[in-house]
Amino acid sequence: MSEAYKKAAAKAAMSELRSGMRVGLGTGSTARHFVDLVGAAVAEGLDLLCVPTSEATAAQARDLGIALATLEECPELDLTVDGADEIGPGLALIKGGGGALLREKIVAAASARMVVIADASKRVPMLGGYPLPIEVNHFGLGATHRRIERVMLDTGARGGLRRRTTGAGLPFVTDGGHAILDASFGRIPEPEALSAALLEIPGVVQHGLFLGLCSIAYVAGADGLEVVDAA
Repeated sequence: MSEAYKKAAAKAAMSELRSGMRVGLGTGSTARHFVDLVGAAVAEGLDLLCVPTSEATAAQARDLGIALATLEECPELDLTVDGADEIGPGLALIKGGGGALLREKIVAAASARMVVIADASKRVPMLGGYPLPIEVNHFGLGATHRRIERVMLDTGARGGLRRRTTGAGLPFVTDGGHAILDASFGRIPEPEALSAALLEIPGVVQHGLFLGLCSIAYVAGADGLEVVDAA
């Protein structure tokens, strides 16, 4: 049923779109449903200029005839619609399960509003059950790994830190050419402090804590659709 809920959340977010908008398109299983809906709406005459957050989303959008631009060409967006791996209090998010967290965060920060779409299983009372993706530079990877482990130890993390691999067992590489380390914290009671500590590590490019970026979330589940705001 989760795919049906993802589709329902994506359909609800279509109400945010107006002709003439500049829109960021997210990455991941739920965002794919939204991009499909956008493609259908564009075919029926909706006028949008979209910035994709990954090469996979760009390829999907091009196949659907959606007009695309880069952030260099279109540095300010009206809206970004994307999924999330966890949605915590105040619409604090963990993202990056699809491996596109850096571009997703850049695009979200360039947008007047970020809208999240998700199935109800993504709502949590505290972030941290889902491993936190941390995008890191390949140079000095071992040293960066150890620094992150020290942060995890200091914050009482309940799990380990491992490098992400592909389904074939090869090291995962982001669209930007970086590696991802997945950190299993178990719980993150102070996401702002953790964000700051991770970004102090020189080899960390970015992490999957999205704080203060999301304006509203459309969450679908067995009880129907819930619209959650950041208040």
